[in-house]
Amino acid sequence: MKPLNYFEFLCFFWAGIGLGSRLLMGLFGSKWKAWEINQAYAAKRPGWIYGIAVLGTLLVGFTWYQVAATSIPYSWIIAALITITLVKISALLFAYDRFRQFVSNTLSNRKKFRQLNLSVILFSLVFIWMGVALY
Repeated sequence: MKPLNYFEFLCFFWAGIGLGSRLLMGLFGSKWKAWEINQAYAAKRPGWIYGIAVLGTLLVGFTWYQVAATSIPYSWIIAALITITLVKISALLFAYDRFRQFVSNTLSNRKKFRQLNLSVILFSLVFIWMGVALY
């Protein structure tokens, strides 16, 4: 078995986070929702957000470096998808209260919550496919 290249790893890692978080949400139900709104995204912006913002931004930069430095076909696709995470990072840094309100509304609205979960599951399955078939 060949070792995973960077882009395969990203696909499987990102899919694992997506599917793992949905599994935990299903197992913990309302406890997960309470934890997310009261602790993960507490009224006072938690300090972990700054560290994640730095790490996320570095990950985007490193990923684009890998696109330029390697000759792996279609690597730009996962790089572009990872770059979209900068939108969430920006919201967490510059519009935290609005982001928190979005989280609260999504968690309390069954239809939005279901749509979010289905979207994350679908994207996770696409990432798995990409890791297997594309890279």
